[in-house]
Amino acid sequence: MERERIRRARARRAALVATASTLLTGAVLVLVVVNSPGWPRTRATFFDLHYAREALPAVLQGLWLNIRLLVVCGSAALVLGMLIAVARTLKGPVLLPLRVLAAAYTDFFRGLPLIINILSMVLGVPALRLQGVPTDPVVLAGIALVVTYSAYLAEVFRAGIESVHPSQRAAARSLGLSGLQTLRYVVLPQAVRRVVPPLLNDLVSLQKDTSLVSIGGVVEAVYAAQIVVGKEFNFTPYVVAGLIFVAITIPMTRYTDWITARTERRRAQGGLV
Repeated sequence: MERERIRRARARRAALVATASTLLTGAVLVLVVVNSPGWPRTRATFFDLHYAREALPAVLQGLWLNIRLLVVCGSAALVLGMLIAVARTLKGPVLLPLRVLAAAYTDFFRGLPLIINILSMVLGVPALRLQGVPTDPVVLAGIALVVTYSAYLAEVFRAGIESVHPSQRAAARSLGLSGLQTLRYVVLPQAVRRVVPPLLNDLVSLQKDTSLVSIGGVVEAVYAAQIVVGKEFNFTPYVVAGLIFVAITIPMTRYTDWITARTERRRAQGGLV
């Protein structure tokens, strides 16, 4: 009990010191910024409450498109990434062409900048004039997001699949499970649990990259802010859009950190990951 009391006292003292240090550092930074020569002009240009209130409705309306793109494209990228990862881990010489295609897909779209992929989809696909192919820039930009992020997620899934020890497969086959059953009931559940933190990190990146669809003329949160900036010649709407994205990203990031910490605790205790 005495040892526990001392440990709690040290924890409280460390928390107080950390809080005081953080507040002091923040106060110093605020004073440096506020007392700088260009602060009045910067405040009027980037932190004007009048323009913030004017831009907020338009930015929130555009943000609804970002959220829909995150949900739809994120779900599609997860499914496609899983299929590509499974294709890359299949065994047997007859499946070599499938493995080569999956590897080529992953290497190409991981190396291709997302902005070029979006431009190629939005500008190139309608130029082909193919029957039955959508020409809506929102759909085409969403396809570009799915294609790019499925390549990233495929490598995450593949790392998880290859981290499962071969004895797990051997044990499943010895119990009479087929190759597909082993993959479905033994390998994939363990692999997915192990790669949840990096998957969430990629989805956080996808949430921010949905703003790139604006290069195709799609009015989302950042483009809505840009329209207000073009009319008022004040950059406060950009700050509003940025703060909204940060407000959405921080909970996702903290949840990812919590999942990572829980996984590490379970691994340290010898439990299931």
